[in-house]
Amino acid sequence: MYPEQIVAPMKAELTNNGFKELLNPEDVDNALTQKGTTLLFINSVCGCSAGTARPGVIMAVQHSTKKPDQITTTFAGFDINAVSKARTYLLPYPPSSPCIALLKDGEVVHMIERHMIEGRPAQMIAANLIKAFETYCN
Repeated sequence: MYPEQIVAPMKAELTNNGFKELLNPEDVDNALTQKGTTLLFINSVCGCSAGTARPGVIMAVQHSTKKPDQITTTFAGFDINAVSKARTYLLPYPPSSPCIALLKDGEVVHMIERHMIEGRPAQMIAANLIKAFETYCN
């Protein structure tokens, strides 16, 4: 498990931008079984998370005309039980961190896995998400 002093600023970058933290399995169940659309960002310490995924997901939420009903996050390597539970909702996708999922009525309708994040700029990730928001969100 990562030390809190390393993880806290990375979590704050999202919570300061309106993301709700999912800290335990109950939080995950409550959020991911809601009707409507839910954005789930599994955050991580990895460089691609810091360099492109976090800025990209924030940019998408800030600049899209259509937005998910809920925007949520949990942290791989820190919120261990919450991430484990969240990954059960993301099947058949393999565990990946970071990753970004858009769920509608509890079902994954759009997924961005780590291999789709690595080497791509934040603007490209944001554009990908905005397109998904336009398709699936009200």
